[in-house]
Amino acid sequence: MTGDDVVHPSLLKRKIIHFDMDAFYANIEIRDRPDLKGRPVIVGGSPQSRGVVCTASYEARKFGVKSAMACSHAYRLCPEAIFLKPDFDKYSKVSQEIRAIFSHYTDKIEPLSLDEAYLDVTENSRGLYAVKIAQLIQQEVFETLKLTGSAGVAPNKLVAKIASDVKKPFGITVILPQQVKGFMEQLPLRKIHGIGPASEKRLASCNLRICKDVWSYTLADLEHLVGKQASWLFNRSRGIDERDISTSRVRKSIGRETTFAVDSNDMNVLTDVLVRLSESLERSCSRGGYAGKTITLKVKFEDFSMLTRSLTKTQHLANKEEISEFASTLLTQSWVGKKVRLLGISLSSLRKTEQPESSLTLLNQPALDADFEMS
Repeated sequence: MTGDDVVHPSLLKRKIIHFDMDAFYANIEIRDRPDLKGRPVIVGGSPQSRGVVCTASYEARKFGVKSAMACSHAYRLCPEAIFLKPDFDKYSKVSQEIRAIFSHYTDKIEPLSLDEAYLDVTENSRGLYAVKIAQLIQQEVFETLKLTGSAGVAPNKLVAKIASDVKKPFGITVILPQQVKGFMEQLPLRKIHGIGPASEKRLASCNLRICKDVWSYTLADLEHLVGKQASWLFNRSRGIDERDISTSRVRKSIGRETTFAVDSNDMNVLTDVLVRLSESLERSCSRGGYAGKTITLKVKFEDFSMLTRSLTKTQHLANKEEISEFASTLLTQSWVGKKVRLLGISLSSLRKTEQPESSLTLLNQPALDADFEMS
């Protein structure tokens, strides 16, 4: 075995599963409404609005519909699609049931969102191989909840997450330690979690497009080329990731935002939207047992310019009246008269106030949840 073929020691330490539900929101709706089976379903905003696609069934994806796409664009691609508003309370309850299934096999679970999580099964309650656990979870989720999920089984979080997307839907991809290098070699750098469109463009300008492109550089040369990202890129391009499973992630913020169907500079309309956002934010705080000291207002104007303004209070708060009042104050203070395209409010500097109303935080929602539609 040559030096280049030696398996990195970190790849021999753990057995990680990344489990990712298939078209989660859409498949829950199809499960609950059998008449939707086989039809293109899009969960998100109205096609007449500026809302975005939360998720789409695989029938809709065949037309090119993707998450985060404008619903109006999705409609043009697939006019026969059924558009449904998201029901996050329902999705959260299903997420709890999925988490309960995970816990049958390990207590080392790191939620990423409502529909995906990492599981460390190096040592597990059943004494089973990682691949067998992935199969059993897949089977139990299907038999119990009538939903499908896909899994990546690998020596670390990085490779497991990439692998879970290879055989969707309802697939399992296994990458053994000695297979990591071959798996990563031709992989586009964009597939590495943490490299977004902007980073992809910067790396491409340095002729770094696939993982193997990085391998010909020493760490020192890579630092000269890409700066402080070098060490991280050096390791990730080789499938090296020594992060542990985090079972106690601290939530940093809770937020809500909405995009207007029609731009508005009517202060009465804007204030009414802030009230509705505050009510939604209060419900989230109540469910999770949170309160926050810092209120942040996010405003996107008709010309796509953006501003954020924050206010930090001496006391933690979580009720809709106070949130709405302070958000309105921030809006008034920063008002420039232009029409508004989007409004958002978030709470940060969080602390736990009490036991949550339910265990919805078992699979954490993103810090800033998807848009809800204005009626």
